[in-house]
Amino acid sequence: MKVVVMGAGVIGVTTAYYLAKQGAEVVVIDRQAGPGQETSYANAGQLSYGMTSPWAAPGIPVKAVKWLFMKRRPLFIWPLISPTMWKWCVSMVRNCNEDSYRINKGRMVRVSSYSRDVMPELIAETGIEYDGRAQGTLQLFRTVKQMTGSKADQDILADYDSPYEVLGRDACIEVEPALAEVRDKFVGGLRLLADRTGDCQMFTIALTKKCLEMGVEFKYGQAIQSIAIEGGKVAGVDTEISGRITGDAYVCAMGSYAVKVLTPIGIKLPVYPIKGYSVTLPVTNDEFAPQSTIMDETHKVAITRLGDRIRVAGTAEIAGYSKRLGPHATDTVKHVIGDLFPKGGDISKAEGWTGLRPMTPDGTPVLGPTKYDNLFLNTGHGTLGWTMACGSGRAVADVVLGKTPEISFDGLTAARYAR
Repeated sequence: MKVVVMGAGVIGVTTAYYLAKQGAEVVVIDRQAGPGQETSYANAGQLSYGMTSPWAAPGIPVKAVKWLFMKRRPLFIWPLISPTMWKWCVSMVRNCNEDSYRINKGRMVRVSSYSRDVMPELIAETGIEYDGRAQGTLQLFRTVKQMTGSKADQDILADYDSPYEVLGRDACIEVEPALAEVRDKFVGGLRLLADRTGDCQMFTIALTKKCLEMGVEFKYGQAIQSIAIEGGKVAGVDTEISGRITGDAYVCAMGSYAVKVLTPIGIKLPVYPIKGYSVTLPVTNDEFAPQSTIMDETHKVAITRLGDRIRVAGTAEIAGYSKRLGPHATDTVKHVIGDLFPKGGDISKAEGWTGLRPMTPDGTPVLGPTKYDNLFLNTGHGTLGWTMACGSGRAVADVVLGKTPEISFDGLTAARYAR
């Protein structure tokens, strides 16, 4: 079987790997000059197995209003004249209730837990390096109110058997010694022991090399113009340079851009681009640098150690497909690293980046079959594409090849939006 994968980010490449591993002939198409050049390029670096949760949660609408008035706020909404954007926002608000939250979280955890279980096997098989660490995530609370409020998260973590520790100030410092320099700026934390860290783009590039060794063909610089439908099935993918690329089956793993090629063929997904920012800076003193990932609960900013670098990522900006990196775009993430680890890295050498997270209003990715028998989806992972990549890639590959996946696809497919 020949399978055409649209997208060479971490989702597309992991899908291609699992397809090729099972004997499929695979062609990967991407408009960029190489793998991992879009949202996979400089994300937070977190493998957030313990923090797998939908953004649509009880209380979020009220918090969102408060965030909009913060000096260094984690949320920006630009009032675009966009029915698609406002429809997405309304749908997300409708998911901000206890019942929807538990349903959506259960679906998401199903994928992320599977990914957590299969990723070590992939690493063992390939031997790839990606600056990985296995020291968990420390959710850092600056106020007693935040610490008390984390009880709800602890209950959910317990429900899903996700290991955690509630830490006081001194215990946080034992985990992240550099925090001793700023001990007056936080009161405690919640440590998520199952979480991991690693450079998503480094992983994607390394896995691409393994895919090439397995015979996978990568076609770069190929902007996809449309998906051709003939006789009720996909007949090919039309590109600007190579014309029509054909196969027996097709997987759309184009992140936020999936809707641009799916909508014209009658597949309407509420996947919207939520813009995020990051900076990457060199470690100047290991003693004063983070050792794993710290999530600043106040600013919703993640600080992650990646080898001899520090990645600081955050902000949710609802602004359509704009990828403009303005002069003040990374002020919030720069503030957080300077506030918590002032001696750990060289902010003057920080490299800024922005990317578009493919978000669904319920937080759950869209995987598996469509109304066309030979077209499959692997998109809509939001901030958790890196976390879910191996699991969703392996599961979707199984479905494409007609095998029974190891996880249920109930509630994960596009059918949940069919009403």
